[in-house]
Amino acid sequence: MKTDIQIAQEAELLPITEVAAKLGIVEKELELYGKYKAKLSEEYMEELSGRPDGKLILVTAINPTPAGEGKTTTSVGLGQAFSALGKKAVIALREPSLGPCFGIKGGAAGGGYAQVVPMEDLNLHFTGDFHAITSANNLLAALLDNHIQQGNELEIDTREVVWKRCLDMNDRVLRNVVVGLGAKTDGFVREDHFVITVASEIMAVLCLASDMKDLKERLGRIVVAYNYKKEPITAADLKAVGAMAALLKDAMKPNLIQTLEHTPALVHGGPFANIAHGCNSVRATKTALKMADYVITEAGFGADLGAEKFFDIKCRISGLKPDAVVLVATVRALKYNGGVPKQELSAENLDALKKGIVNLEKHMENLKKYGVPVVVTLNGFVTDTEEEISFVKEFCEKKGCEFAISEVWEKGGEGGEALARKVLEVLEKGEGRFRVLYEDNLSLEEKIETVAKEIYGATGVDYSPQAKKQLKSLADLGFGNLPVCMAKTQYSLSDDPALLGRPENFRINVREAYVSAGAGFVVVLTGAVMTMPGLPKNPAAFAIDVNDEGVITGLF
Repeated sequence: MKTDIQIAQEAELLPITEVAAKLGIVEKELELYGKYKAKLSEEYMEELSGRPDGKLILVTAINPTPAGEGKTTTSVGLGQAFSALGKKAVIALREPSLGPCFGIKGGAAGGGYAQVVPMEDLNLHFTGDFHAITSANNLLAALLDNHIQQGNELEIDTREVVWKRCLDMNDRVLRNVVVGLGAKTDGFVREDHFVITVASEIMAVLCLASDMKDLKERLGRIVVAYNYKKEPITAADLKAVGAMAALLKDAMKPNLIQTLEHTPALVHGGPFANIAHGCNSVRATKTALKMADYVITEAGFGADLGAEKFFDIKCRISGLKPDAVVLVATVRALKYNGGVPKQELSAENLDALKKGIVNLEKHMENLKKYGVPVVVTLNGFVTDTEEEISFVKEFCEKKGCEFAISEVWEKGGEGGEALARKVLEVLEKGEGRFRVLYEDNLSLEEKIETVAKEIYGATGVDYSPQAKKQLKSLADLGFGNLPVCMAKTQYSLSDDPALLGRPENFRINVREAYVSAGAGFVVVLTGAVMTMPGLPKNPAAFAIDVNDEGVITGLF
């Protein structure tokens, strides 16, 4: 069996100018990054503004397991299926982070015959957007420390610096560091911290900004520290906005690539829905809606994380209204949720499937709370039996959700046509009435508890003394009207990764809260989730290599 990267490397790519031409985009409206990648120009995006919007389809999934779910694979395959059916479709995806690519995942470009290409570029440096974000973030950190060194006119309390440096790599030793050691000219000694680039506020700002003017306003609102009077100090106070915006100028433009079957794909911004925004950029999604009749997008991790943030943050801020949701599951992952070890998932086990399907059930219930019709799809494996598939199908239909098998990994667009037809049926009914889960005027604690109870299924929320104090302070500073960005493990509906299926009688533990004022939300850390992940004992990096001819292996 060919690996994902072998399939991708054997594919015949069209020049990106030819892919763009299918959408009526001429070469002068592109900014080319080699033969197969391009950014859309500002002029082109302005030209689109008068066009009507297409239909927006969100792809999400059950909670991730070691068995895999295939959310990106399904997104890509569904886009290819729409194209195969003669529909004008564009895929809008998140950009992979280097950290997971070298840590656990090896990549995030889909799989099998449902991939976006060039996948090596995508999983490595791509067009440099993440480097620009990293640089802008660390420029702000440098200007902050320099301000303190140069006399500290703003009277920043160095014990109350909240801005962290960032790096696009999982590196646990950087979580807590000391800076400023050495001579007097090397700065004031203080404790500092790093986050992974995709968990940074700059990433969220880039993803949620509508244009350059909005970007600069958001950058200016970023809170970096507090002064001795407990007043917030912003990036605007540090005169950092112009230079940061200059670094982000090109990164603001969505990237155009293609699938293996040459369906256009916009890839731009924001993975890591357990600790950050978790969706592609607002600009990419809105641009795609003007470019095509059907837009397939995705949100990170399970529906309790990515989809919740997509609805309650991205759609709230941008005004986007999804028309349908595709919820991805696999028989293997459901059996894992039912207690079967990873090495035994290939064997038929209806009892375990019945136990584990409660995870899917909860996600189906959750998505319906947003007023959007749900289509459940099983990402098919050769080990799935007819009895197992029939059980899931009947379960979904009894719960009022449409159902379809997806075979896109094996068959590409052709394997997704049944799913595409089912989605088209749902869209034609036009039953979607999107709504957010909570209103802006609730308190931060009420918003947290709404998500914890309604989405996770918790009985309540326990706050650390620190979190209580932080939430009160944020409300007093005028941030109480913002939505909450819940940072939680992706492996469970609870904040304990060991609790699989549909946990009951548990409480969510909130240990910290802080404002991302530029992004426009309050981040709430629960359980032991890390904003700077570490590497496992055998990271994916061990398997990645490049030969004498420059051919990369090990990415997937």
